[in-house]
Amino acid sequence: MMRTKFLFAIAFAATTVVFAQKKEVKVIEKAIKSGDYGAAKSAIPAAEALSGSMDEKTKTKFLLLKGQAYLGVENKNVEDLSKAASAFEQLQDSKYDTEAKNGLQNVVAALVNAAVDDQNAQRPKDAAKKLEQAYNYSKKDTSYLYFAASNAVNAQDWDVALKHYKTLRDLKYTGIETKYYATDAESGEEKAYNKQERDLLVMGKTHIKPRQENSESRSAEIAKNIALIYITKGENDKALEAMATARAENPGDKLLLRSEADIYLKMGNMDKYQEVIAQVLDNADESEKAELYYNLGVSADQQGDKDKAKEYYGEAIKRNESYAAAYNNLAVLILANERALVDEMNALGTSAADFKKYDELKLERENIYREAMPYLEKAMQHSKPEKSLSVARSLYGIYQQLDMQDKADTIKAKIDALEGGN
Repeated sequence: MMRTKFLFAIAFAATTVVFAQKKEVKVIEKAIKSGDYGAAKSAIPAAEALSGSMDEKTKTKFLLLKGQAYLGVENKNVEDLSKAASAFEQLQDSKYDTEAKNGLQNVVAALVNAAVDDQNAQRPKDAAKKLEQAYNYSKKDTSYLYFAASNAVNAQDWDVALKHYKTLRDLKYTGIETKYYATDAESGEEKAYNKQERDLLVMGKTHIKPRQENSESRSAEIAKNIALIYITKGENDKALEAMATARAENPGDKLLLRSEADIYLKMGNMDKYQEVIAQVLDNADESEKAELYYNLGVSADQQGDKDKAKEYYGEAIKRNESYAAAYNNLAVLILANERALVDEMNALGTSAADFKKYDELKLERENIYREAMPYLEKAMQHSKPEKSLSVARSLYGIYQQLDMQDKADTIKAKIDALEGGN
């Protein structure tokens, strides 16, 4: 009789435990259904304490509810989202596989939204971490890792950025996307849409001229950024090695060739820069050559070859007659000759010979102004307002030195207007 009672007691205790498990799980479920995710999260520890003795059916239901509770609605708390993702990942291939996959997608979306908030609030390091997590939960969405790397660069977290870029390189990530365009038949404005929306608009005849184009590959940018990070870390040999590997794998990639030139420019190796940029010019479209010649002018100037710099700036202007920066840099090169004349004038004495020499130097100085003036006027004509103030001030000084008072007064009015807008 005693033994019978003992067995009954054990069975009763087991039934009590099962009842308690289901009761705690139902508390979570009820809170979720009512939209009280705070209460649902608060109920999780009590159920979790009993999870070791849960049967498989109850445990999978508990994991689903746990994931839903920590996910919540518009939740951007990273710790909560990590717990939700962990619960959903444990449900892969279970009876709740579909719900778990949807839940994990929602976790990824929440992490990306939180990362966007971080970017807007100038918190790139936090954004990088969230985007890396989003990628870890959704490996097919490689672009999340790309943007994680970009944010790590902005945060100057070089090691993290380098790790991400190298992963992207090894995955052969290109980031190429197809964009779909159509033109509004009434307004004539062209916009990008997703393919389905674009096709529907065209079928409805509200839009015309459907077209599509692929975005540029990000491969060259990634290779360049790997090299630039190595340079920042003082590892120039690794930078050149990374670029050489990328070039060997993509021998016909014009963007990579330009990136290699940029690397040499960053390193201050102007001889190699000139050599590689010459190859870039040989492979460049006509529309690209103005900028390339301008960059060659900058590098020649940095090397002290003023005549070559003038030649390159002139080539840039031939291909783009509104290239304000090239006009400005030509004027700066010409005006650089003024400094030596001023020093010589200031060193003269008061003898008749010195006065004569002074007048000669003054005339030479004025000729420099006259040579530079048309380039500055062109630069002023083609510069955007926010970049024209320094050009206007230079012109004002030249007009005054050359006694061109009408022009000086006109440019002074522009200077006043520009300064008033700053």
